[in-house]
Amino acid sequence: MFASVQAPEISGMEVIMVRVEADSSDGLPSMNMVGDLNHQVREAQDRIRSALKNYGISLPPRRLTINLAPASIPKAGTRFDLPIAAAVLAAIGRLPAERLKDTMLAGELGLDGSVARVSGILPSVLKAAESGIRKCIVPRENEKEGRRALEFCREGEKPEIIGIGCLGEFLAWCRGMPAEHAPEDPEADMVTGEKRGGADFSEVKGQYAAKRAAVLAAAGFHNLLLCGPPGVGKSMIAQRIPTILPELTPGEWLEIMRVYSIAGLLSEEQKSERERPFRAPHHTASPQALSGGGRYPTPGEISLAHRGVLFLDEFPEFSRRSLEILRQPLEDRKITISRVHGSYEFPACLMLVAAMNPCPCGYYPDMNRCRCRPADIARYRSRLSAPVLDRIDLYAEVESVSYADLQSVGEHAETSAQMRQRVEAAAQIQKDRYRREDICFNSELSPSQVERYCEVERDGRDLLREVFEKLDLSVRAYYRILRVARTAADLDGQSMIRTEHISEAVSYRRVE
Repeated sequence: MFASVQAPEISGMEVIMVRVEADSSDGLPSMNMVGDLNHQVREAQDRIRSALKNYGISLPPRRLTINLAPASIPKAGTRFDLPIAAAVLAAIGRLPAERLKDTMLAGELGLDGSVARVSGILPSVLKAAESGIRKCIVPRENEKEGRRALEFCREGEKPEIIGIGCLGEFLAWCRGMPAEHAPEDPEADMVTGEKRGGADFSEVKGQYAAKRAAVLAAAGFHNLLLCGPPGVGKSMIAQRIPTILPELTPGEWLEIMRVYSIAGLLSEEQKSERERPFRAPHHTASPQALSGGGRYPTPGEISLAHRGVLFLDEFPEFSRRSLEILRQPLEDRKITISRVHGSYEFPACLMLVAAMNPCPCGYYPDMNRCRCRPADIARYRSRLSAPVLDRIDLYAEVESVSYADLQSVGEHAETSAQMRQRVEAAAQIQKDRYRREDICFNSELSPSQVERYCEVERDGRDLLREVFEKLDLSVRAYYRILRVARTAADLDGQSMIRTEHISEAVSYRRVE
């Protein structure tokens, strides 16, 4: 007897619907699995046997053949446990096969028959809706995630989400009896609007130039490098940048949810529709941890910061290989990982915020405190290659804070809410300007789009030409200056880029 069900396979950021086929025939008792499977999928037969035995179901002494098609696609993970069990039960006549028609299943089986959560449910439900599947059976722990995906399905294509906690509930559903559990509220336990840790820019004393750089970076989604001695507030500023970023659009939020779902982090880190990601890996992070990897690649820190902030503290302390990995995603807004069995592309439209000391001891150029030799300083700074630095839009020096600034009254300091109002206004200008383009922020402008949207007055052009020639700027630096100047003009509500905007953008290129 033959039976088949549908199951999702995650390949990079894509979901492929796999047909899980089972056939029961005469022959020596065995369970053979085929279809380019890794060890996790092959181990499913042992988990399935034990789970069925603990529910009083014994497999008949027949030859069982299980195929996961198409066989040309590698399959990995434990999400195939439940689909394989369902196909086997239907093939031996213990379940009505018609009940599983137009149904997608995913879930990991425990030896006691429990169904555990798996990654990638949100994009799997979206793919199922596109494929015309009407029912999705998922682990109870993934039910909220599956229902959340329905918000992005077109009317008339929304599949029914059925959450189960054990094999017994699945068997009951197959016999027409609903699984007994409390109805899930899709909004429950979802964070709504609270910004991370209650941090606020009003807590940052002084540092007016650095805070202005943070506003520019947030408004245009530009990369920012903060440099200064220890303890002056570099990390404080970076950690508060998410509090002034513009709110996510529904499309951006869906992109983030897909990445976190595939990475298996959605249930652990419930994301708010108003909060962008903030990732801060330690400087000992490996290149693979940043880029993503493994035999079957999953998103790394770069992709987990998609549409948000990637904060790299102690920037020069990261390994050279880790820093060089940033070059492609900062330029192309995506990261490509190649393996023998294929290439995987992950999104990487992020804002890089980095912090560093000016020298190994941290106090240069204060020669009363700095004890570094010139060779030590040169060696320390050479850890950051020119191609990486060239991709930094804004370089801000964070200086020591005076006693007067520390004693300033907090009510007079600009709050994150006030800064965010200006950022939101500039972001709305960009949204209106680029409504016919496939971009959201000034930092995403291509060279041809820069020429079209970055009109500079004559004096500003003269200043830019003089700076370009005297500093011997690269072509990339030239366009990045224009993009930052465009953001400065948007913050001022100006349609044309003026000389003061060019001057400000150039002042933040001191990395040259």
